[in-house]
Amino acid sequence: MSNMTKTLAIAGAVTAALVAHTSTATAQTKEKCYGVSLAGENDCAAGPGTTCAGTSTVDYQGNAWTLVDTGTCESIELPDGRTGSLEELDRDLPS
Repeated sequence: MSNMTKTLAIAGAVTAALVAHTSTATAQTKEKCYGVSLAGENDCAAGPGTTCAGTSTVDYQGNAWTLVDTGTCESIELPDGRTGSLEELDRDLPS
């Protein structure tokens, strides 16, 4: 194996490791926040009868979550004095 091939192989391995580490770090800076997304804009979990992302049918649906910056969920202010929650809520569910 030539020196150039070895160098490229090592560079590729280092790049792959850095990308994997960066992806993990980014994921760790977000948390699920229930009840803050507008209808159709949730990231996932929108209760029975839904499949996943973009399936909420009610604004601020309590059983639908969106990823937000860690530590900000419960301080997100919504209409009528509501806030986000780190746990699923029983409010604003579709009829």
